[in-house]
Amino acid sequence: MTDIDDIRRARYASRKRVNIIALTLSLGAMAFGLFWLFWILWETFRLGIGGMTVATLTQMTPPPNEAGGIANAVYGSFLMVLLATCVGTPIGIMAGIYLAEYDPRGWLASVTRFVNDILLSAPSIVIGLFVYAVVVARFKSFSGWAGVIALALIVIPVVIRTTENMLQLVPAGMREAAYALGTPKWKVIMSITLRSARAGVVTGVLLAIARISGETAPLLFTALNNQFWTSNLNDPMASLPVTIFKFAMSPYENWQQLAWAGVLLITITVLGLNILARVLTRHKD
Repeated sequence: MTDIDDIRRARYASRKRVNIIALTLSLGAMAFGLFWLFWILWETFRLGIGGMTVATLTQMTPPPNEAGGIANAVYGSFLMVLLATCVGTPIGIMAGIYLAEYDPRGWLASVTRFVNDILLSAPSIVIGLFVYAVVVARFKSFSGWAGVIALALIVIPVVIRTTENMLQLVPAGMREAAYALGTPKWKVIMSITLRSARAGVVTGVLLAIARISGETAPLLFTALNNQFWTSNLNDPMASLPVTIFKFAMSPYENWQQLAWAGVLLITITVLGLNILARVLTRHKD
């Protein structure tokens, strides 16, 4: 009996050592990641807060070594992101509903998921080049509409995947109870399943917005840039990520300061959207 107890104590001690080692390595990895995260956030805040003035948000992009701001870039980004979200969100939600509710195991659903996975993993620069070849090269002009199309193609697969996954989490009993009462399928989807999954669907939309808010490569090939304020989507349009890329690579101090201010603005926006998405995910009706 003593030998058995000794063996058990030895095994317990061994498991405890392995657990402590694994826990220490996990905490170390977490601390390592948090260290770089907070360092990046601190440097972004430290270098960008000096450029966050009223002029930065109200004036146009300036020539070298002159005062100015990034109002046209902020407006251009806001407009293109807004329109891309309005275009991509309904398409993504409707496609997600079809995959989850109407034909989850059909050949069309399998092909759609396959193409959606490719779009999710495709680099954004590939999407930008595709829109450049299809839209910009054909019409022989960079434009805000081309930028909207490129950003919408990034939004759609994110919303499709999130909507499908959230609808699949709704218990089948809720659908069956509604069908038993004679409720038509479209009303079951609108009033029960989609309503039950709305927090997750909204989260997917917010994550898609956060992703396209900082995209640079697609806009370089589509909307290009514009130093002046413009609301005409048929012309080249300024955007915050492209302006940051341009100003950060320049040797001029005022442009570099505006670039850091733009980085801080995008960081705050994306961080806020991700926090909001987390809050909505934890919400329980």
